[in-house]
Amino acid sequence: MAKVVAIIQARMDSTRLPGKVARLLVGKPLLAHIIARVKKAVEINEIVVATTTRASDDRVAEIARQEGVGLYRGSEYDVLSRYLAAGRQYEAELVVRLTGDCPLLDPRTIDRAINSFIAAQVDYLRLDLGQAGYPRGLDVEVFFYQTLVRAAELLKKEGAQGDDPYREHVTLYIYHHPEDFRIFWLKPPSMLARNYRLCVDEALDFQLIEQVYINLYRAGDIIDINTAINFLDHNPTLARLNQSIEQKF
Repeated sequence: MAKVVAIIQARMDSTRLPGKVARLLVGKPLLAHIIARVKKAVEINEIVVATTTRASDDRVAEIARQEGVGLYRGSEYDVLSRYLAAGRQYEAELVVRLTGDCPLLDPRTIDRAINSFIAAQVDYLRLDLGQAGYPRGLDVEVFFYQTLVRAAELLKKEGAQGDDPYREHVTLYIYHHPEDFRIFWLKPPSMLARNYRLCVDEALDFQLIEQVYINLYRAGDIIDINTAINFLDHNPTLARLNQSIEQKF
């Protein structure tokens, strides 16, 4: 079996909600909750938080160390280079890309994505999100480390610089070029097919997540995603709280 490394990208300087990854959610940093959830995925061999070298991200590094996971610090805007270096340092063969703004990531969905990726024999897998897809905030991407290397090589040939959107958004080049990569979109089971927004980009997002945690979280455990979905199904006003927020990527 290939070594599977989950790389969680996170930094403090979010433009829309600064400091969100360290914001306290029922007494724990948001990023700590994410790490706890990823630890429940049985198919992952190692977890790494990939942040920047900026002093403002010392707090991100501190959370990673407190939670006992790997850490890599690299470029602020060239996130592709950050992933490549983190994957190389931790000898990743299969990479699971996660982000530090999804405090309801589902470990079973992560495992399903990894197993589906292997079974489909593709270069890259991502979840089908949004209308009739998974809720946004359960985002999982799976790819071979060498797929990312190949994408970087193609970008280099095109002369992409460090501020290129394809370098800031790690896998954007891959799924924009299906002619070069075998891509698989994973559809949800019916119980998770909801157009809910469970990521944290803005204050309204955090308010929704905070209410889910206040009502469902128990110390020492994680919130089951089916329980969270059922809670939102029965609280439609809360579920709609952040529906007006525009998703950038």
